[in-house]
Amino acid sequence: MGRKEHLHKAPDTIRLGILTVSSTRTEKEDQSGQWIKKQAEKEGHLVAVYRIIADDHRRITRAVTDSINAHSPHGMILTGGTGVSAADVTIEALQPMFSKELGGFASLFAWLSFEKIDAAALLSRSAAGVIGRTAVFCLPGSLDACKLGCRELIFPEIRHIAAHLNG
Repeated sequence: MGRKEHLHKAPDTIRLGILTVSSTRTEKEDQSGQWIKKQAEKEGHLVAVYRIIADDHRRITRAVTDSINAHSPHGMILTGGTGVSAADVTIEALQPMFSKELGGFASLFAWLSFEKIDAAALLSRSAAGVIGRTAVFCLPGSLDACKLGCRELIFPEIRHIAAHLNG
């Protein structure tokens, strides 16, 4: 079955969870998470959950697990906690939870980032995978990175991914 056929069977409205990983941002200061939320709604998606959680391995895994169990989202987008400092543990917390990794996401995101910010893209980590029937995307916390990842990769394909995962 090709992409067209999958999109024909895909849900019209995608349920999304949005988690901002930050120990310092408040909802008012969360430009990235707020932009993802507004853009998702503009795209016609339903934002089932939006939260800010601390940069903490246990809190990240618990928030993702709780969100998936409570809301059954087609996709979860996490922003923040993907850098190279010791406090950045989003990817490390979630990769062991992935039943399948969407390795192309990180490669494509790195390539798109390189086109925008040159070699500084080396510091721009991302990841994506599947937990249950939910596609999970980890993006850097910067607004530009979130716009890039959502506009170029996540939003154009989320219905297609949901069709595969929810067959």
